[in-house]
Amino acid sequence: MKRIVMLAGLCAVLCHSSCTSKKEEKEEAGSFTVTSPMVLDTSITKDYVSQIKSVRNIEIRALEKGFLQNIYVDEGQTVKAGQLLFRIVPKMYEAEMQKSAAEVRASEIELQNTRLLADKNVVSKNELAMANAKLDQAKAELSLAKFHLSATEIRAPFDGTIDRIPKKLGSLIDEGELLTSLSDNGQMFAYFNVSEPEYLDYKTNVSGRGSNKVNLLLANNQLFQSKGDVETIESEFDSETGNIAFRAKFPNPDQLLKNGETGKVRMSVPLKNAMIIPQKATYEIQDKIYAFVIGKDNVVHSREITIGSKIPDLYIVSSGISEHDKILLEGVQKVKDDDKIEYKFVAPKEVISQLQLKAE
Repeated sequence: MKRIVMLAGLCAVLCHSSCTSKKEEKEEAGSFTVTSPMVLDTSITKDYVSQIKSVRNIEIRALEKGFLQNIYVDEGQTVKAGQLLFRIVPKMYEAEMQKSAAEVRASEIELQNTRLLADKNVVSKNELAMANAKLDQAKAELSLAKFHLSATEIRAPFDGTIDRIPKKLGSLIDEGELLTSLSDNGQMFAYFNVSEPEYLDYKTNVSGRGSNKVNLLLANNQLFQSKGDVETIESEFDSETGNIAFRAKFPNPDQLLKNGETGKVRMSVPLKNAMIIPQKATYEIQDKIYAFVIGKDNVVHSREITIGSKIPDLYIVSSGISEHDKILLEGVQKVKDDDKIEYKFVAPKEVISQLQLKAE
């Protein structure tokens, strides 16, 4: 009987020891690295999908009807202002010009004879005035015929690059029919849409937004060699998207950019007193971001935070924590709410210096 009592007592001691060990293990989950948010001035870059347009891009159309007699350029060719591009031959306008020229000569002879008769008082001065008017009318008709004929020679209005030429030699061309397009690619416009909040930040934060210089990310994910300038903003928001269009101009000395190309305008946005934390100090549940904050008695509590922007390895936090909070840096996946931990505090400056950051 005495032996049974001793065994029961031993079991109770062992059970109490085991329970105490588990309790202590729950209270102290282990040793972790802890830091705090850091507040500093930095900058972020934002990419905006853009459409690239030539500074000047026009359609070259026929002014008169006729047969396409000559094509003096090729697709993709660079041309100079005034260079002859096409010639259209309308037989009707050639005949009209010859007829108008003959009428001018006839009117000049008639005026000369009328003047001789008027000098001898054979005809009145009114008849002389009518002869003058008839000559003026003939000259006007000749000028009009010459214009119609000259319009059959299509010339480049400015320096540029020829686009596709859909018509071939000998084609019958109607008045107003498209012959080609001409693009001036010396400088290019990049149009990109900005949301209403971003537009308001841009317009109201004049001193803090930095320069108007922007970069252009091409379709192959390479940066365009030259920077552009934000020149203008359209006057109205798009009622469907809630966006407003910005326009930046880029120099294009090597003619790399073409009309209709796509890319992304990359704008640098400076941030004053931004509160940043390492991304690895957070975790995500159902599209929400959380961090563990160390409370009293070294107990951790999860807290939802709002992310304003992202930069390499870092989050810029809008709300949810303050710069005086201590947050768990390492072992986020190893703890849960109300765990008590031991930790080593590492200064945020030291933590961030080991991450990728472009800060002022």
